[in-house]
Amino acid sequence: MTQKDKTWFAIVNPHAGSGKTISEWHKAESLLRKYGIEYVCAETAYAGHAVELARQAASEGYRLFAAVGGDGTAHETFNGILRFYDSCMDASVDLEEFAMAVIPIGSGNDWIKTHEIPRDIEKVLRLMKSESFVKQDVVRVSQVDAADLEGVMTAPAKRVDYILNVAGIGFDSRICEIVNRQKQEGKKGSSLYFKALLKVIRDFYSFPVSIFSDGEPFYEGDCFSIAFGVGQWSGGGMRQVPDAVVDDGLLDMMVVPKMPIPQVLPKLPHLFTGKLRKYDGLLRFSRSSCYAVLPHPNGEHLPEVIEIDGETIGRIPCRFEVLPRKIRVLSCLGRK
Repeated sequence: MTQKDKTWFAIVNPHAGSGKTISEWHKAESLLRKYGIEYVCAETAYAGHAVELARQAASEGYRLFAAVGGDGTAHETFNGILRFYDSCMDASVDLEEFAMAVIPIGSGNDWIKTHEIPRDIEKVLRLMKSESFVKQDVVRVSQVDAADLEGVMTAPAKRVDYILNVAGIGFDSRICEIVNRQKQEGKKGSSLYFKALLKVIRDFYSFPVSIFSDGEPFYEGDCFSIAFGVGQWSGGGMRQVPDAVVDDGLLDMMVVPKMPIPQVLPKLPHLFTGKLRKYDGLLRFSRSSCYAVLPHPNGEHLPEVIEIDGETIGRIPCRFEVLPRKIRVLSCLGRK
């Protein structure tokens, strides 16, 4: 093992947690020294910077990564690691050499709920010291230019991203698109999500898609929303894929078909209770290693936006593929 193999590369988002990250990070640094955890750190300066930092650090030999912030920082750090790994698929680099932790200082921390990571920084550092890792599936999302299933599954990707937690198409992706655009315009505050939610509800419409699961037709028609999950929680506590298992080699999907709004409203509370399965038959659930999502060519609107871990990345058509290798992540589940 080299020194870099044993050193944590911490990527710090100074803007996470409404700006409180830096003061909290200074406290974390003193605890890192207290527990004798070797680390180096780098701060992000703009959106997407954590992807670049993680990819460069991985190319330099670092294998332990800590995202200091919220779900956005974790998503970018994860994608940086995976983009490096993807760039050397023919080399002798094993994905399971890598491990990632989240030091949760940001305002949005849904992914850590699946792994029962505490919000207490010192407890997180103890987990890092004890190397409390579990293996988690990695899902590659490829956007393509194609008009049929064969094209979606075989066409070269024009963009590739990776799901750390949950992805969505439709309802939640439209909300994320509005919120992210407002953040780019310099707007801040906890009301951004709520205002975007109201706008999406006011302007809501269904969209026609074709969905294939492991190459077989799964759903065709109008729907309101599609969710894909490696983890279970998203959007501040929603559980759209309540049965997702992080290491089963499969990706959970939930489809909300078009239905009268009065039928939808009573089900909304169960987004947070984890009991959506009681509507199996009305909602559509699947667990598969590969999906393809195509827009209907006669749709009235632009193809739907895709969001991954709260970040909008483009529009369908796309494919979702579970990779054959897993990555190690910090988790309390390793202690059970």
